[in-house]
Amino acid sequence: MKVPILVSALLLAVMSSASGHDYKVGSLKIDHPWSRATPKGASVAGGYMKITNTGATPDRLVGGNTEVAQKFELHQMSMDGGVMKMRELDKGLEIPPGGTIELKPGSFHVMMTGVTRPFVKGERVKASLMFEKAGKVDIEFAVDAAGGDAKEHQH
Repeated sequence: MKVPILVSALLLAVMSSASGHDYKVGSLKIDHPWSRATPKGASVAGGYMKITNTGATPDRLVGGNTEVAQKFELHQMSMDGGVMKMRELDKGLEIPPGGTIELKPGSFHVMMTGVTRPFVKGERVKASLMFEKAGKVDIEFAVDAAGGDAKEHQH
């Protein structure tokens, strides 16, 4: 009889750790924030996640912060005629009611500049996100390998 109890406990632990990396504030669900490992001496790092608005009114991601970077900005990267362009989203990023936005490499993302230490694979980097209506939520970016991508962050 001890084996089923042990299996149940292990299953519960796995389920808790998977759901423990999703966050909720107001009608917003933040799904698996992640970043890439950075080399020693790097001054920038990116942050990625999905944000779903389950409410009936729009909200806006307007910024955030982390103790490991001097600046925490929202950016958009795009390609224009084979040229990569990056711009800061100074008015934030709207999450429409019933909609989902994805911050991912090559698109919308968090840009952390003035990084004070390397991001190491396997660690979690504490940060806060600020939303126009829902307010502040504390999160952790799971750090993946330097070449990691969003496919590795599926539950």
